[in-house]
Amino acid sequence: MRDVLSDHQMVALIGLVGGILLGLAARLGRFCTLGAIEDALYGGSNVRLRMWGIAIGFAIMGSFGLMATGLMDGRESYYLSIRWMPLASVIGGLVFGYGMALSGNCGYGAVARLGGGDLRSFVIVLVMGVSTYVVLAGPLAPLRNAVFPQMDVTSTDMPPGIAYHLSALTGISPPVIGLVVGAAIFLGSLMSKEVLQKPVQIFWALVVGIAVISGWAGTAWVADSGFEALPVVSHSFAAPMGESILWFMTGSVRPLSFAVGSVAGIWVGAFAGSLIKGHFRWEACEDPRELKRQIFGAGLMGVGAVLALGCSVGQGLSAFSVLALSAPITFLAIFAGAAIGLHQLIVGFQPAR
Repeated sequence: MRDVLSDHQMVALIGLVGGILLGLAARLGRFCTLGAIEDALYGGSNVRLRMWGIAIGFAIMGSFGLMATGLMDGRESYYLSIRWMPLASVIGGLVFGYGMALSGNCGYGAVARLGGGDLRSFVIVLVMGVSTYVVLAGPLAPLRNAVFPQMDVTSTDMPPGIAYHLSALTGISPPVIGLVVGAAIFLGSLMSKEVLQKPVQIFWALVVGIAVISGWAGTAWVADSGFEALPVVSHSFAAPMGESILWFMTGSVRPLSFAVGSVAGIWVGAFAGSLIKGHFRWEACEDPRELKRQIFGAGLMGVGAVLALGCSVGQGLSAFSVLALSAPITFLAIFAGAAIGLHQLIVGFQPAR
């Protein structure tokens, strides 16, 4: 296959396969960031939140398993090659989470819902993709860079990873620490009677973990064996949506990328999943106030994701899988921001008694 496909096409294919798995998990396994938070806060169920824990724990074990066997150098990942900015993680996570609540979806969820025929999500995808690039490389980039400059980790710096810091303290190798931490999160999330009674949910959580691991493994293999200087990445859905929009507009002068394949894969997987479930139907927004709220929320998500160096999937799964210091802080901030937004939508607009 390497004789037929270029390095760019190969990483796009790897992203496509992982994206399809994520799309299927969203439609068939109801794997959703906002849905998990809403269930935990207002639905009286933490099954979907535990699904995230299962996926995170499994992804951590898989990623550090790759590091232990030498198939991947965790320090080459984006999340361990940029110096951590705690304030940016908190502010970005809060902004992203609040925007996610207003929109009713994160970027990953919006693409998945688009695969099921929801045209409202098409607006969210466009606005989030554009707003991400406005802050990342557009008119607001100088301001963002002045306030939160993204500086590379040098060869003399310790990678901003939990396993690396614990290794420095204990002398235990980072892969061993990662495997132990991943197993603890995995088993802790699995040990629930309600979860154990739903093996289908466990299966789809594992599929999500596999998608994240496949991203690291595939791009690390191409980076090691190919001729192009391509990054070692896994799934995220903020800047990749903007990158996908740019590719569809200027594909003749832009190479394919993992990001483009990943976003396309989610749509394909979600579309297939909606057909399997018989849930595909065209939907549109009939309330201008709802559309205004979704557009504003999507814009906030783009801004927040750039500040936090990732979205709910980028930080909540991919960064977590390499135990980046930013991951748990950003994930908690996203949860808090979403909780504020959901409270405003569910409680704040109810008439006073």
